[in-house]
Amino acid sequence: MAGRQNRNHDLDPYTSPRTFFGSELRRAREAAGLSQDQLGERVFCSGTYIGQFESATRRPQPDLSRLLDEVLGTGEHFQRLCELARKSKHADYFADAAELEIRAKTISEYAPMLVPGLLQTEAYARALISAAQRFESHEAVESLVQARLERQAILADSTAPLLWIVLHEAALRVRVGSAHVMAEQLTRLVATAGANRRVLIQVLPFAAGADAFLNGTTIYMTFADAPSVTYAESAYTGQLIEEPALVAQYQRAYDLTKAASLSPEASLSLIESAAKDFANQ
Repeated sequence: MAGRQNRNHDLDPYTSPRTFFGSELRRAREAAGLSQDQLGERVFCSGTYIGQFESATRRPQPDLSRLLDEVLGTGEHFQRLCELARKSKHADYFADAAELEIRAKTISEYAPMLVPGLLQTEAYARALISAAQRFESHEAVESLVQARLERQAILADSTAPLLWIVLHEAALRVRVGSAHVMAEQLTRLVATAGANRRVLIQVLPFAAGADAFLNGTTIYMTFADAPSVTYAESAYTGQLIEEPALVAQYQRAYDLTKAASLSPEASLSLIESAAKDFANQ
């Protein structure tokens, strides 16, 4: 505990709105004579969670910021800082999950209809975002495309997480963009899984029937120094789930989905076949 708090003192509060939030939280907590654990008890979270905000490794949360203001008697100070610190290139509902990807030890994702963002080609991402953001400007669409592609940098890092993807077969058949875009995208999947031993792809075939996750994308992340989390997403909305019992339920469902899927080798063969089908169009 003491070591973590001492490291927080080394933080430059003026690096970003988030580090300023963390520095201000530490200052107000210490002025109140509270340890991280004691403050956590008062705002219904763990001391470790408070430490993550003070060290700027987690984005501030609006509800927690409101409780901090109430407990520490700081008016709306942390609520205002929270609004600044939560600005992101990503959609607000996904921004927390996007930042957790960087710290994850493993990322397990089920994708029922679309290739996951971490493995999308630029053309596929552009076609998908253009369709989803039909009334946004070209500049706004391009900004979202680049933000998505930037996320993929974690796969080239020496500390890259283990990425385990389960694609429903529908994701191989629903055309996003042109047939050429689909052929390029599916070929990229095969090439990435073949070249990167930390990327594993399985396909849940149509023959498997109903599964627990048919209604939306689900991402399960584990960490070396924090509890596991789940992110569940549907059109234009998503939810980061941290309640341990519910996270465990998602993990069990994901394990069952993996068990019902084709082997990695058979999956890549199916993806390769689907890529050839699109290329022949």
